[in-house]
Amino acid sequence: MRILVLNGPNLNLLGTREPSVYGTVTLADIETILRQRAAQLGAELDFRQSNHEGQLVDWIHEASGRWDTILLNAGAYTHTSIALRDAIAGVGVATIEVHLSNVMARESFRHHSMIAPVCRGLISGFGAQSYLLALEAAVNIKVV
Repeated sequence: MRILVLNGPNLNLLGTREPSVYGTVTLADIETILRQRAAQLGAELDFRQSNHEGQLVDWIHEASGRWDTILLNAGAYTHTSIALRDAIAGVGVATIEVHLSNVMARESFRHHSMIAPVCRGLISGFGAQSYLLALEAAVNIKVV
């Protein structure tokens, strides 16, 4: 199983950005944990981050035929990006939406996801464990 992990804007600041909301785990820490678990599960992983919407769209386009599943933490683009929604819908690669915080317990503008309707599932609110849960779902549930 080949899994592409995409991280959106400001996730490069994890560990120092609003630790009361996002904790002190860095994106590099999450990548290390995810790679270790992926190896145990026999999954191949590519882990990327960009603050640029167009770069995320390009990576989603490239996923078609190359990756079995996308784990996507689109950050704030979750709530605003029709471009990401259309890219996910257009490539036909199963996508799992991932969030560290419980977006429904936060500001009201975070309660709507533009991408959720075209994702296979959503995991939110478990900190770095959200990524591990998404990985487990991708491998064990055979997300398609």
